[in-house]
Amino acid sequence: MATTRQVDTGFIKGLGLLDSTTLVIGSMIGSGIFIVSADIARQVNSPGLLILPWLVTAILTMIAALTYGELAAAMPRAGGQYIYLREAYGPLFGFLYGWTLFLVIQTGTVAAVAVAFSKFVGVFFPSISATNYVIRAAGIQINTQQALAIGVIVLLTAVNTRGIHTGAVVQNIFTFAKTAALLGLIVLGFLAGRDAAAIEANFTDFWRGADWNWTVIRIVGVAMVGALFASDAWNNVTFTAGEIRNPRRNLPLSLAIGVGIVSLLYLACNFVYLTALPLDAIQSAPEDRVATAAAARVFGPVAVQFMAAAIMISTFGCANGMLLAGARVYYAMARDGLFFRQVAKLHPVHRTPVVSLVFQCIWTCVLTLTGTYSDLLDYVIFAVLLFYILTIGGVFVLRRTRPGMERPYRAFGYPVLPAVYMVCAGLIEVLLLLYKPSYTWPGLGIVLLGIPVYLLWRRREALQ
Repeated sequence: MATTRQVDTGFIKGLGLLDSTTLVIGSMIGSGIFIVSADIARQVNSPGLLILPWLVTAILTMIAALTYGELAAAMPRAGGQYIYLREAYGPLFGFLYGWTLFLVIQTGTVAAVAVAFSKFVGVFFPSISATNYVIRAAGIQINTQQALAIGVIVLLTAVNTRGIHTGAVVQNIFTFAKTAALLGLIVLGFLAGRDAAAIEANFTDFWRGADWNWTVIRIVGVAMVGALFASDAWNNVTFTAGEIRNPRRNLPLSLAIGVGIVSLLYLACNFVYLTALPLDAIQSAPEDRVATAAAARVFGPVAVQFMAAAIMISTFGCANGMLLAGARVYYAMARDGLFFRQVAKLHPVHRTPVVSLVFQCIWTCVLTLTGTYSDLLDYVIFAVLLFYILTIGGVFVLRRTRPGMERPYRAFGYPVLPAVYMVCAGLIEVLLLLYKPSYTWPGLGIVLLGIPVYLLWRRREALQ
């Protein structure tokens, strides 16, 4: 790393292009790619339709990243997406994003990823299980899986209070390790894991069941929840803009490079699954560990331990990146008087938002105890897409209301590609509301509940 320097905000400019790119990659690659293809396959019941949600997700995510690049280059400040929404629509919308990020999006995703980490630790230590309890009394139940997940969240929070350098080093190490593991699975899968029966079964009638009618659109749209979850958190790098060197150049570049690399890895990985396993084996993979089932074709019985270790590395690094980034949003909100004032304090030596990190840690641990992996996934994706749509719409708003704003980078394909994203993501939102109402309507309720909270908070600030 190059020599860092402290800036007016109190943050240290400690992240270069490599660091910011690994933050994008490391935050995106968690547990999803190793697990959710099994659930997608069960919903679509077609090899071609298994690939389609991943392909559409890759395209939409790249469009979003290229569009966010304009906002990131124009407003390279700590808080990222919160800042963009505040500037485009006013403080209420910025608050609603930060509120939902804290309650569901960031903390819920970290909780889900930490639980996934614990699940794979259970491969080596069977006592780490959802049925083995450390506390089960007075209405309180905490199993060993949840206890370990909480331990990981606390540990990584402590690491990130030690300075941006420490968090970045941990992120770089684990991102390189997880990317190497995923590449190894892909290369060895294509070279040594090909199964003739699986290839014939999956590729002879690749698009079976795809009648290209409304039913298929509905099924694929709902099934995209898993692919979107696995591809999420690419925007986290914008939260750390106040600590990135030359952010007007490095932020758009890191978004494009990071999203491009991960999207290609994900697509290749799913083709490995289809060349190694017939569709019914993907659908029935034990505990949805489809990557482990595919690796078993290459490595034999030792594949279970190999993939479990790879996923542990992946989820650990993902949780680190998201904890590092998320705290910067609550810090920015506190500076605007929209969160507890103490959260705006930086560590006097390490210049990290230590109070924000602690607040985030506490709530994430609570969520770990209150929801299952799939529940949190559904809540997160609906809220995430809602704010992605609004933020991309913010590019249109700011082009009109602030035409003189300095824009070192302009959104690729504007206005067509950003509009395509908004329409497609909007359709997915409608499908989720219609066909997964038990999760998505509460998710929308959480967002809307932020309106009276915002009004009360502003009133409280005015009286002080």
